[in-house]
Amino acid sequence: MESTPRNNIKEAGNGETVKISTFNHDKDFIHTLSYASKMAAVDIEFNDVTYAIPSSRKESKMLLKGISGQFKSGELTAIMGPSGAGKSTLLNVLAGYKCTEIGGSININGQPRDIQEFKKMSCYIMQDNLTQPKLTVIEAMSFAADLKLGRRKSQSEKRIVINEILDTLRLFGTRDTLVEQLSGGERKRLIIALELVNNPPVILLDEPTTGLDELSSFYCIDSLQKLARFGRNVICSIHTPSASIFNRFDHVYVVAAGQCAYKGTSDVLPFLQSIGVECPKHYNPADFIIEICSGDYGSDLIEQMITCVNNLPILPISRAKYELELDKKNPKVFWLDQLKTLLKRMILQLYRNRNYIYLKISLHIFLGLVIGLLFLNMGNDGSRALFNFGFCFACLIVFLYIPMLPVLLHFPFEIRIMKREHFNRWYSLSAYYCAVTIISIPSQILLGFIYLSMVYLITAQPLEWHRCIMFFSTCFICGFIGESIGHNIASIFNAVNGVFIGPALTCTMILNAVQGFGDFSPLPIYRTLLMYTSYIRYGLEALTTAMYGYDRPRLPCPVEEVYCHFSSPQEIFRTIGLQNAPNYWLDMLALVIILFICKATLYYLLRQRVQPNKTFQMLQIIGNLMKSRLNI
Repeated sequence: MESTPRNNIKEAGNGETVKISTFNHDKDFIHTLSYASKMAAVDIEFNDVTYAIPSSRKESKMLLKGISGQFKSGELTAIMGPSGAGKSTLLNVLAGYKCTEIGGSININGQPRDIQEFKKMSCYIMQDNLTQPKLTVIEAMSFAADLKLGRRKSQSEKRIVINEILDTLRLFGTRDTLVEQLSGGERKRLIIALELVNNPPVILLDEPTTGLDELSSFYCIDSLQKLARFGRNVICSIHTPSASIFNRFDHVYVVAAGQCAYKGTSDVLPFLQSIGVECPKHYNPADFIIEICSGDYGSDLIEQMITCVNNLPILPISRAKYELELDKKNPKVFWLDQLKTLLKRMILQLYRNRNYIYLKISLHIFLGLVIGLLFLNMGNDGSRALFNFGFCFACLIVFLYIPMLPVLLHFPFEIRIMKREHFNRWYSLSAYYCAVTIISIPSQILLGFIYLSMVYLITAQPLEWHRCIMFFSTCFICGFIGESIGHNIASIFNAVNGVFIGPALTCTMILNAVQGFGDFSPLPIYRTLLMYTSYIRYGLEALTTAMYGYDRPRLPCPVEEVYCHFSSPQEIFRTIGLQNAPNYWLDMLALVIILFICKATLYYLLRQRVQPNKTFQMLQIIGNLMKSRLNI
């Protein structure tokens, strides 16, 4: 249920007060946003804009066909049209989300658009209601303020800004509510509120009313209209607005088959009458014009509308000179401040997700008991030394799949949120990457230590400090590698495909790693190369050396054993296909190099997700073509 604040005075957090207007009187609303009302005018003009994508045929498919128009500051603009007409494509082009294969010109305040400068003064709110989980509304706003404003404003000033924005968007009553418990309309307005923290003069939204009921849609559009009254250029695509919502728009831009079929005020009836079309009484004009553009009344009528619009002159926008000077004095937030804020946000989310932590701790204890009991007291038993080698292998499997599988499930969702936040310049990719890397280290070490301390004692491994440290260190590094493999896979594929591809890929690595064990004949060169491309091979050698290398004496055997073949550590190495104990430090160096390669690959893949080069763009196009052909 939508909440509407009623109080006139609210506490700002440190004794300061903020005036909170009631939304029943628009005359009081003008006093609400003292911070957000200070902005320059940013007008967008585009001429003969074209956009094409490769299709399954040899020729390209034109989505925008020489489209032109103007979107002015202080106005709420609706981009309308039937499905597939090009609404979202036009919005993506104007926002800079699509920058290649574009023809025509896009001007900002009469000057050719500098895409980097334009991104500093705009925000793009996409259709998906993606928000950071496990945070309250006020916490999400506070983190957004720290990431976007940095040290430009004090904490008390940030609280005043946050309270003003929440009041404007009717969210003040939900400030202590977790974002997962918000209604659809409240969540949509929260996403808008998060982007208003740094006061952008241009706001672009892709179908903000999708999935909302009539009342929630009205509240959303009403809030956008009030934001436009403060001088913002608010542009949104919308599918089929109701009559009351349609009348809220100051400017309407209708797209049909990639061309402009109407541009003007929301009063479309005079335009339709000028081309000989009468809208039926008691009929929503928005629905009627969409039906026309869908071809329900014939394609000739669409062509007539397009021709009529193309004959209209585009008048230049006149602004006072001082209005065109944008504020460029805002310094960039320090990288270290971004990292600290991201770490604080991730730690809070991890703390709030305690059930997940308890589940992982229980899982590690359960696995520690199961594997420990399976290899009970085998670590110091010469008659079962070969089975103890299986224990080392089982530990590597645990430190492969337990860190990797959760990442395959939740990291694709995190990437979607990261793409939106990075596109709107919340933080640099390197700060996010470092935060993701750092936040996983303590939990991985803690959980791994719980498991290893159990199985090491239950299986009666040698209680020597150097062997214990070598064993634990190898398992920890292998666990970090397994997690990195999961991150790399999840950065390319969605959760469904990642959960399939991850185990399939790692099974191949496991099979390659165990080649040559028990076989004294030399392996072909290609099999040897495959074997040493798997990090599990280095982990197995390192764990075996930690257990049986460095001149370990013969293992004791039970008195009932007549012949104890594997009591000699040297014989264990020979049986598994190694003439001598491997060099532990070389194996550790190889593991560290592999971990570094996995981490570097992850950063490269994340960079391609937010800013793909031509090679990745071509791969994406090929993938989309294959999906369309196979109907996936």
